[in-house]
Amino acid sequence: MSSSSSKQEGEPLTNNVLNSMSVGKIFRDCSKRITSIDFDAKGEYCVTASQDESIHLYDCKQGRLVRTIYSKKYGCDLARFTHSQNNIIYASTKEDDTIRYLSLYDNKYLRYFKGHTKRVTCLEMSPMDDLFLSSSVDQTIRLWDTRTPVCQGIINLQEKSNSKQCVAFDHAGYLFAVGIDSYRIHLYDLKDYQNGPFEVFEINVDNQNPVEWTSLKFSNDGKYILISTNANIIYVIDAYEGTILQTIEGFENKVQLNLAAGFTPDVKYIYSGSQDGSINFWERESGKHVSKLRCHNEPSSVVLFNPRYLMFASADANLAFWIPKEYIGH
Repeated sequence: MSSSSSKQEGEPLTNNVLNSMSVGKIFRDCSKRITSIDFDAKGEYCVTASQDESIHLYDCKQGRLVRTIYSKKYGCDLARFTHSQNNIIYASTKEDDTIRYLSLYDNKYLRYFKGHTKRVTCLEMSPMDDLFLSSSVDQTIRLWDTRTPVCQGIINLQEKSNSKQCVAFDHAGYLFAVGIDSYRIHLYDLKDYQNGPFEVFEINVDNQNPVEWTSLKFSNDGKYILISTNANIIYVIDAYEGTILQTIEGFENKVQLNLAAGFTPDVKYIYSGSQDGSINFWERESGKHVSKLRCHNEPSSVVLFNPRYLMFASADANLAFWIPKEYIGH
């Protein structure tokens, strides 16, 4: 694999390019399903967390495994790079609900973030600084700074449902969104969140067949919010008006998987995994399905596009790096 010959800015993403994407490298380092994938800001490294309680670091340029770290005592999920290629935060799945700040370089914990009393369901780093957000089944949203273990702020949600709450920073890191009870989005100013949301969108979803929201994502231009669900439906929302612009369907999710869809970096396409193991792409503007790629035998539960290079990663228990077919072997 050679990511230097496939830089995002070097070749525009088109339907033909998407349909030419092939597996350049596949890694079989995990014995159970991979639950999260993240790239560092430069797109040079990829980190995964798996149900087998392992964290793996990969070099995207060289297409190789760099390091394996086990978290047998605490479990691991939602591994996210901080603004250092050597450091990540991740959520515990066993023993307690502490968020851990780990140095991948020497496998040492730099800090613990304690406060949640139930499972953490979402972790999001600010794109601009050392702040990050967490949401939990305990019905709180917490704001943290990686430089201190003290929680910087708490939003206590009034709703007492068991539905998953989702959080996301906007592309500039000035505001964040909270998805509540799978039909409302609250927008907060990061510097004034204590005074409550400055905007509340009630999303006009199908109340006869309600689905649970599993993630929120802002587009890189800040114009759209992508809502993933535990069904075979994705919503594209106008980030300024709160209206549904596109309803994306045409993939499989009959067993209520937590599939997290995403925007490509240029915001031209939306992508998602599927229960049948395929990776699907749609045009963002029209909602037209343009590509279905196959590699995995099990559900492709996590898919993420590299922020800098023309590649993406997908996973079941195995991790696949996808690049245009013409670059394979170079």
